[in-house]
Amino acid sequence: MLVETVMTSPVISISPSTTIAEAARLMLSHRISGLPVVSEDGALVGMVSEGDFLRRGELGTQQKRSWWLELFSGQGQAAEDYVRAHGRKVGEVMTKGVFTTNREASLEEVVELMSRHGIKRLPVVDNGKLIGIVSRSDLLRALARALPGDDAVVSDDERIREAIVAEIAKQSWGSGGLVRVTVRDGVVELTGTIFDENTRAAARVAAENVPGVKAVNDQIIWVEPVSGTVILPSDRK
Repeated sequence: MLVETVMTSPVISISPSTTIAEAARLMLSHRISGLPVVSEDGALVGMVSEGDFLRRGELGTQQKRSWWLELFSGQGQAAEDYVRAHGRKVGEVMTKGVFTTNREASLEEVVELMSRHGIKRLPVVDNGKLIGIVSRSDLLRALARALPGDDAVVSDDERIREAIVAEIAKQSWGSGGLVRVTVRDGVVELTGTIFDENTRAAARVAAENVPGVKAVNDQIIWVEPVSGTVILPSDRK
């Protein structure tokens, strides 16, 4: 799935000359936690988020450094902290050099970038111009659309079984065919022997995600590989 299929466009944006008060009101009224900042020609120049408003003089939360830390950080850092705490324009407090993506990037790339850098949203740019934004909520909506609904039904038990077996076989933990699957009237029974308890939960999830499955009956036996202890499912103990 590509970014252009899930991104929000057009985007609510602001200019560097927008006041902090205006930006805060805009974020509150639209219930969003961040805004892209664009120049007059539509070029992305930064992002402003709730985090940029945490260290403010009005709240008494401005950065306070000990004298020895100020000595090492220098006057430049102290001046920068002062601007962020007391600046009145978005351009004075925004984050510059933000990470971006493009409309043809995959969602896998987006999630990797978000996870690696701990960010919640990525502006989508084309030739330097802002054309959209993809956020965690956009990914959540895409997930909700992709998940099978409660009305999704596969009536044939054999088709359900084949789908579960195929999904398990694709996974590294499912190699070797140690988990066996039978289906009757939409109720799945998992049997077999595993050597890692985590495989039990993974097999159950694989079964539950197949449309038409009404319930999963876990009858898998776990053999602890070090001691050789045989551990039965909870309902067979």
